[in-house]
Amino acid sequence: MTRNGRPRTLGIVCYPSSGGSGIVATELGLQLAHRGWEVHFITYAQPIRLKGYEENVFFHQVQTDNYPVFHHPPYTLSLAVKITEIADTHGLDVLHVHYALPHATCAYLARQMLLPRRLPIVTTLHGTDITLVGVQPSFHKITRFSIEQSDRVTAVSDFLRRKTIESFGVERSIEVIPNFVDTDLFQSQPNGGGPRVCSGRTQKVVMHASNFRPVKNIPTVIQTFARIHDAVPSRLLLVGDGPERWQAQNEVRALGIAEDVHFLGVREGMADLLGRADLYLLPSEHESFGLSALEAMSCEVPVIATSQGGTSEVIEHGVSGFLVDPHDAEEMARIGIEVLENPDRQRAIGRAARARVEERFAIDKVIDRYERLYEGAMREVVGA
Repeated sequence: MTRNGRPRTLGIVCYPSSGGSGIVATELGLQLAHRGWEVHFITYAQPIRLKGYEENVFFHQVQTDNYPVFHHPPYTLSLAVKITEIADTHGLDVLHVHYALPHATCAYLARQMLLPRRLPIVTTLHGTDITLVGVQPSFHKITRFSIEQSDRVTAVSDFLRRKTIESFGVERSIEVIPNFVDTDLFQSQPNGGGPRVCSGRTQKVVMHASNFRPVKNIPTVIQTFARIHDAVPSRLLLVGDGPERWQAQNEVRALGIAEDVHFLGVREGMADLLGRADLYLLPSEHESFGLSALEAMSCEVPVIATSQGGTSEVIEHGVSGFLVDPHDAEEMARIGIEVLENPDRQRAIGRAARARVEERFAIDKVIDRYERLYEGAMREVVGA
């Protein structure tokens, strides 16, 4: 992918944490680098899935100076300045920001500082930037303005596209480009590491991964597992960290299941962990997409997910997984027990899930769409 004899150059702004938006942004950048793009990540820390040396991939850390008069370090201003620096130094052809606030706002500021040159801006909406953060009165107008000022806007699900239009009255077009998964990396690992045997019983592995925030509904994860645990020898692996972890640990102890619940913290190598799971739980209050569910599905792991949000665009209920009211721990447990006690049913759901991923969410198909989007934005803005 070249322009005037040099590689196309892409700037990516994202959160570097283990949340879905940062993971998607990082994987997107890596895949584009493999296709010949020169990719520059711009954020306050190295993205969690950016490891080791990758050709055509660069990381630029945003540093914020503290000053006594500031109650909070002005990260957004430092980010906007860093974007202009990278755009000037490396000749960015297009800037892709993930998460509307504050990244789309910073992109707009950077573009204004770069005038008369016009830097094409693509904004991807991921979920809580719209459903939780942007709708707050103090952020509503700036979120809407930043979306409208972007040259291209995408959302990870039609649910999120509709929610954005409903909440902000956005008049510009929003293209739905779903999240994706590397099916070569995320695949089943039969008997990987072998099943765990405890007191002569083979235990099934139930898993959940998240940032342990209230929207992820960790209490229902635990309540569901407690019911499954009573019926099926099993253990629960909880991957990630966040403000709800302390309360979750207390609840696990109170229910007397602490011996079979393992808090693993933030982990790399999710493909290895998911490849060994028998069941994945995602009972969030709502999910705009559910990237972790998609990764589990790619590993042929049956998923029981929330029925609220965009998960119905990912999972076909009763075919490639299950969609349940996020507060109905009893129904989730009933389904979980049925699947875990019936190996043929577990395998059938897992295979259907994998087929669904390969058909609609394979990485190459989605990356193609982003490349076409970038090309369109560059042609429109700078006449490339």
